[in-house]
Amino acid sequence: MTSHNEIQPFIRCDQFNFIKFQVKHLVHAHSTVKDPAVLNAIKYGALDKIMNLFPEMSEDHQVFHKITEIEQDIQGKSFLDALKSYVIPFKPITEKTVGKLFPKAGKLKLQFLKNVDFKELSYLGWYDIRSDKKFLIFDYKGKLMGIHGTFRHKTKGICSLCNHHGEVGLFMANVKSGKETFTNRGNYICDDSHECNQNLQRLDKLEYFIENLKN
Repeated sequence: MTSHNEIQPFIRCDQFNFIKFQVKHLVHAHSTVKDPAVLNAIKYGALDKIMNLFPEMSEDHQVFHKITEIEQDIQGKSFLDALKSYVIPFKPITEKTVGKLFPKAGKLKLQFLKNVDFKELSYLGWYDIRSDKKFLIFDYKGKLMGIHGTFRHKTKGICSLCNHHGEVGLFMANVKSGKETFTNRGNYICDDSHECNQNLQRLDKLEYFIENLKN
């Protein structure tokens, strides 16, 4: 069997968020449920849900099994800290990368990139005050793709990327719809892209959003 030291990163950010949710649910169950049989069902149910994310992984793999021992926040944090070493980081983004993705955008303020944890990204998003636009970078089928657009009508609602309720705004991009024609397309997405990334537990809605906006 492969030792833990030889395991390459294999967990996507959205999958890691799903695991975090299972840990949170498990800790909450231990503080509210007294029936050992029910607790057993919850903890092994959590393990099954996680293992189902990785169908190619053999059942004897020990990376996730410690979740069944978690009862308190401190144990959950320790488990997640250890697991984070297996998270696949988002492709490196530098000022040069951004310049290539948005050649007509001019000089963008990108100091925030120094503080970005790329293991916590399913996509990169930020609002640029000077140009009054929101910029999004996706890893689409193994290749970086950049889209920018207006961001208006802030309200409370459901984000079309992470499917969580919170502060959202209408992102609209001018995309090519024919040989020489363009159309505005978009949807409501989280105002805070960092929070959105934290809430993303699957990629289907994100991929649908990209498909709708790509040329």
